[in-house]
Amino acid sequence: MSPDESPLLEVAGLRKRFGRLLVVEDVSFTVTPGQVLGIIGPNGAGKTTLLNLISGVLRPEAGSIGFAGRDVTRTGPADRARAGIGRSYQVPRPLADMTVLENVLVAATFAARSRQPDANALAIETLDRTGLTDLANEPAGSLRLLDRKRLELARALATAPRLVLLDEIAGGLTDQELPTLVNTVTELRSSGLAVVWIEHIVHALLAVVDRLLCLTSGQVLAVGAPRDVLRSERVITAYLGSTLDTEGAGDTP
Repeated sequence: MSPDESPLLEVAGLRKRFGRLLVVEDVSFTVTPGQVLGIIGPNGAGKTTLLNLISGVLRPEAGSIGFAGRDVTRTGPADRARAGIGRSYQVPRPLADMTVLENVLVAATFAARSRQPDANALAIETLDRTGLTDLANEPAGSLRLLDRKRLELARALATAPRLVLLDEIAGGLTDQELPTLVNTVTELRSSGLAVVWIEHIVHALLAVVDRLLCLTSGQVLAVGAPRDVLRSERVITAYLGSTLDTEGAGDTP
């Protein structure tokens, strides 16, 4: 599906400090429906803080966030979830004593404000989309890492989002496990869902993203076509001393 030309997410001039530390400074970009934006940058670049600002966990000191034509800069995370912004976390946070289905059902019921029959249907559909149907009755605390990552994604999708924010969802996965996750994100894009994906495993991003944004010291260093960004001397310099994992990138169209 070709992305709609009208922006779904509009981030303009965001700034955030923690005390004297400037973490995000003058960050601007847009994301359209069906588009996947990858975000890269060294540790401490402000990537997770940026997602926290978009999801409403943090409030900016300057700038604005528009979503689906509405200014959501001052709304809280629950309101943004109900408006259509879903979120996964870098470290999976399942309700360990509940089953996989119950975890997803909680998200479908409370975040999406679905009536119970609708919530059940949404939860079951979400398990199918993320490949977790066979694990529906397993305790979430017993899952291996790949399945915990998929459950984290499933809980975000169960809020019926139009935009999903992914924070290093591929981190810790093996080379054999990565294609499963990449295929899932590819299918989400094909369904028209917009995605903002932070990731250090750049070859995973290159298999999916339409655009790439590099952050360093809280500022946008480069944004544009993925390979143009990765060829930028400024981006390469920002990663010196870090591991920029582009292995396999040559096999990506």
